[in-house]
Amino acid sequence: MKKRFAFVFSLVFITATGFCQSYKVLPSGILITLHPTHANTKHLIELEPVTAAIIHVTESPASIMPEEKSLIAIPPKQYAHFSVTKKGDLIILSTQKLNVSVSLKTGVVAFAHRDGSPILSEMQDSSMFHPAQAGQDKGYTIQQVFNGSSGEAIYGLGQQQSDVLDYKHKSEILYQYNTKVSIPFITSTKNYGILWDNYSLSKYGDPRNYCNLNQFVLFNKNGEQGSLTATYTEANGHSFVRQEDSIDYENLTTVKNFPDHFNFNNATITWEGWIEPRISGDYKFNLYYAGYTTVYMNDSLIVPERWRTAWNPNTYRYQIHLTAGKRTRLKLVWHPDGGISYIGLKALSICPIEKNGNISFWSEIGDKIDYYFIDGNSLDQVISGYRTITGKATIMPSWAMGYWQSRERYKTQEELLSVVKEYRKLRLPLDNIVQDWFYWPENAWGSHRFDKQRFPHPTAMIDSVHLMHAHIMISVWPKFYATTKHFKEFAQHGWMYMRAIHDSIRDWVGKGYVGSFYDAYSPGARKLFWDQINANLFSKGIDAWWMDASEPDIESNSSITYRKALMNPTALGSSDKYFNAYALMNAKGIYEGQRTTDPNKRVFILTRSAFAGSQHYAAATWSGDIGTRWEDMQAQIPAGLNFAMSGIPFWTMDIGGFCVEHRYETAKEGSSDLTEWRELNARWFQFGTFCPLFRSHGQFPYREIYNISPVNSPIYNIMAYYDRLRYRLMPYIYTLDGMTYLDNYTIMRPLAMNFESDSKTFDVKDQYMFGPALMVCPVYKYLARTREIYFPASAGWYDFYSGQYITGGEKKQVEAPLSRMPLYVAAGAILPMGPVMEYTRQTPATELEIRVYAGCNGLFSLYEDEGINYNYEKGDYSNIPFRYNDKTKTLSIGDRIGNFNGMLKNRIFKIVLIDKKGESKPVLVHYNGHKVVVSI
Repeated sequence: MKKRFAFVFSLVFITATGFCQSYKVLPSGILITLHPTHANTKHLIELEPVTAAIIHVTESPASIMPEEKSLIAIPPKQYAHFSVTKKGDLIILSTQKLNVSVSLKTGVVAFAHRDGSPILSEMQDSSMFHPAQAGQDKGYTIQQVFNGSSGEAIYGLGQQQSDVLDYKHKSEILYQYNTKVSIPFITSTKNYGILWDNYSLSKYGDPRNYCNLNQFVLFNKNGEQGSLTATYTEANGHSFVRQEDSIDYENLTTVKNFPDHFNFNNATITWEGWIEPRISGDYKFNLYYAGYTTVYMNDSLIVPERWRTAWNPNTYRYQIHLTAGKRTRLKLVWHPDGGISYIGLKALSICPIEKNGNISFWSEIGDKIDYYFIDGNSLDQVISGYRTITGKATIMPSWAMGYWQSRERYKTQEELLSVVKEYRKLRLPLDNIVQDWFYWPENAWGSHRFDKQRFPHPTAMIDSVHLMHAHIMISVWPKFYATTKHFKEFAQHGWMYMRAIHDSIRDWVGKGYVGSFYDAYSPGARKLFWDQINANLFSKGIDAWWMDASEPDIESNSSITYRKALMNPTALGSSDKYFNAYALMNAKGIYEGQRTTDPNKRVFILTRSAFAGSQHYAAATWSGDIGTRWEDMQAQIPAGLNFAMSGIPFWTMDIGGFCVEHRYETAKEGSSDLTEWRELNARWFQFGTFCPLFRSHGQFPYREIYNISPVNSPIYNIMAYYDRLRYRLMPYIYTLDGMTYLDNYTIMRPLAMNFESDSKTFDVKDQYMFGPALMVCPVYKYLARTREIYFPASAGWYDFYSGQYITGGEKKQVEAPLSRMPLYVAAGAILPMGPVMEYTRQTPATELEIRVYAGCNGLFSLYEDEGINYNYEKGDYSNIPFRYNDKTKTLSIGDRIGNFNGMLKNRIFKIVLIDKKGESKPVLVHYNGHKVVVSI
């Protein structure tokens, strides 16, 4: 590496507060040595300018900075130019964009713009190191707190299900779970981000655990001190009472504390009494629930009935003020969902970190505090910085941007093929059919072999799908029954987690089989995993991979402690230390394996869990086995937005929800339940049309459009309309796909990304931008035919369907008929639309409609490439720039930039101007790649 300045490796000694301090200038940055007055505080601080706007910070109480290769960060080819100066007790590293100072008195690291204006700083005395050990790994429990900024919103942290968009003044525990994806990265509307490089169980905000209700003075329903009254009532009316000082039945260990022999089927359990805090203040409550759950406090309904299926609980949080010495009546009514169900209610006082709006990351174990500070002029630049650190997103194959049909599950070859045939018969657009789990013989999970009785000719089946111009994705778990050949291949190398085998954990299939998961942290194991699925599936023509249970979910609903035991040790060290990054390593192996096997076919991975950097391995994520409730649909909006703000652009969900309420499973034609089921699916389908990936999936009832509602029925026609609309928008959508790679773009966007100067957008969690042009406003309440919408302050908005103009900067109650989800186009938008197609690229895009929305100037660049290979990495793609001048009402179509094999050289563009007066007469433009200026 070249020396960047004359004083590389210079050593400077400074006396401050009576202690000897020093700093060393390195080729990659500076290393500062402090001499703290007590152990387990900062001793070393290293600053590395990855770019002029990205600073890598590591801190340690040790005398030598620990060196460990990051799982998420790609080493920079070279570091940014920097200079170092001393000003009083401050050592300042300066880049072209930033001044980063370290106080030699306190060790505080602070970030500022070059003009001196502050951005963010560590809090004094907030760097925490407590010695910790897990297995052979010795390290520290670590925490770093930053002074947050007033007036900012905080986004990111992956995909949570608590219906939260803005994490300012809030907290979140970061671990992986079905429906929960945790990524230790946040972005601020002040245009900075923090990426926390740690893989252990972590917490954002409050580092404390929620506590049981016995933290309060408890009184039962008779007013007697010491407990709550728990009334257990079985379906036959038999009931009994227990006095309980906690509601803590959240995992397979704690549910053993339920009464013996109680029949949970159609039962009711009620906890009631009073809680009395010892200290006044705001308290946050964490409800963990499966089944039907309702919470009342002081006889007010705090948590309206919520539902989750018995085996897959969810979390809901609420906050109330409690006064010391004053009783608050509590009543929790729970109807279990049959069999083993889970319920818990815990609480915690609001901590100073939350009150003050500070930013904090805490991790269970690590060698050092390790984080990246990212500065930007916009949220897009912050996300771009994240991908500079963790790797660029790939361009997904064009077919992946179309419609995917799935269900749990296609049981036979005939079932799967019949669905594709029916879509083609009905001329409904479809690009991908998904084969869910259990296509293998019952006793051969992990064999990757098709059951010959149900799938007698898998290669012919796959060929038939391709002949119908569709693609096929298949579910591949990292799970193996102990009796399979593949298990034994892993086990002989020590690449299988063996605790589940030793404990004889049986799954839910048939009589129950013993198996476990492979160790994705081992490079050899990752290669073997690919070799196995390549030999059995990829070689037969499978197009894409559905990586289920990649948390890893070795035994659902185990305690965190036992979950770590089940994946211990990993090839890199203890599972405590590497708890959260399994899905990243799993995707890495598949991506690298397929690119080695077939370098010219784009990889596509759909994984239930993810971690920082997943986008670099062609991995998209879906929101897991969510419920089929309106509140679950509502929660997907901020869940998807925060996932996008965690730097990973491709996200989807089970349209209609996965786990189905029993009333929908048995609904009869003409019943109110079936009517609601159909409306729920129609509204969810409208929302799903404008997600980065468009995918329907779930348990029975079957999820095909024609199975949800009869052909040509109103609900069928609604879903068919939006399916076709998705394909008409494909030129726009595929451009967004390309922008994720070329511009590090984010497709699904909180309003603040596009309207950062309008603070009213910061916590709008039920609207979002889909690219630069479209504002999506899902309807998530049953029978709602209007909804309130905030129109961000801008040049104005147009109703997508009618063209009606609406002024920005205000809220409006708008019409939302069942047939149409509110959808608006920003003034200045240029929106390309193609023909209706039954699959992507069915019709060459020789003719496109270009809609131009008046009100301000606009830009759009139409991206195109071959759609299936990696030639775009070599520069084989094209962009056609469009520029609208609102003053002159002219559209400039610039010279085409770039080319690729099969590129259309001559096009017809039908230009349509939409303004306050309505839609103009179309202007046809013949375009041959050279600049054209059109007066409209």
